[in-house]
Amino acid sequence: MTGSTAERIVSEGRRLIMTRGYNGFSYADIAAAIGIRKASIHHHFAGKNDLATAVVEQSRAIIRAQVELLAHAELDAVEQLRAYAGYWERCIADDSAPFCVAAMLAAELPSLPEDVARSVRAHFAELSEWLAHLLALGVRQGSVALVGSPENEADAFMSAIYGAMLSARAFNDPARFVSITETLLDRVVRLH
Repeated sequence: MTGSTAERIVSEGRRLIMTRGYNGFSYADIAAAIGIRKASIHHHFAGKNDLATAVVEQSRAIIRAQVELLAHAELDAVEQLRAYAGYWERCIADDSAPFCVAAMLAAELPSLPEDVARSVRAHFAELSEWLAHLLALGVRQGSVALVGSPENEADAFMSAIYGAMLSARAFNDPARFVSITETLLDRVVRLH
């Protein structure tokens, strides 16, 4: 397996959080999956909360990089919204990220250590802010029609994306994600 031990631990932690949640795995599961001792995991991540925080922060960094790529591509707001939905569509279809790590952890928020919860909340705040910016840009560009404020619509959009993930998972049908997100986009995108 390639990558440093820490990278392999984070990668397996991500997979386990996506499939089982924070409370559904232990360091023993990671040790068995990647063939190392639990002590080696503790060397890199003293506690499970440290590992989960690293996983969320890595996800946030990936999303920030994607947002930056979209901004540099000079896509209009609707193209960026479609690219965001398309990113998750691909992740769900190829099973590389069938569910957002932060969304999975948000479901467990009341039982999470505070540092993990803080990281999860920061993910949602950052994503909501970006979506509000995109929706406001779309209104200015004349390509997006909103019923409420960009901030409220961003929360609704984000909730629908995560709800579509949940529905695709519940029905074991990645096509559901596409159907739901297309319906969502049809509601906010003005036809030219």
